[in-house]
Amino acid sequence: MELLYSLDGYIMLACWIAGIPVGAYAFIHAARSRPDAFTAADKLTKPAWLGITGGGLALLLICRGGPITLFWLIGLIAVLVYLVDVRPSLIEVQGGRR
Repeated sequence: MELLYSLDGYIMLACWIAGIPVGAYAFIHAARSRPDAFTAADKLTKPAWLGITGGGLALLLICRGGPITLFWLIGLIAVLVYLVDVRPSLIEVQGGRR
C-alpha cells in the first residue's frame, strides 16, 4: 500500500529523467536547423527557439523536486512545444526527414 502513496513521486521522477535527453535533442535540433526555415515555417526566429529550448533544458537540469517542481515542468512543456509544433514544420520546409 505504501507504493501507492509514493507512486506520483516515481512518475514525476521518470518524467524528469526522460525530459533531460528530450530537451537536449530539441536544443540540438534547433541549433542544427537553418535560420531561414523558421521564418519560412511562420514560427519564431531561430535565436528565439534556441533560447526557449535552451532555457527549458536548463530548467530541467537545475530544478528537481520540492517546491521548484513547477519550474522543470515549465521547461519540459517548452521543449515539448518545440518538438510537437515547430520541428514538424521545419522538417516540411527543409524538404524531408532530418
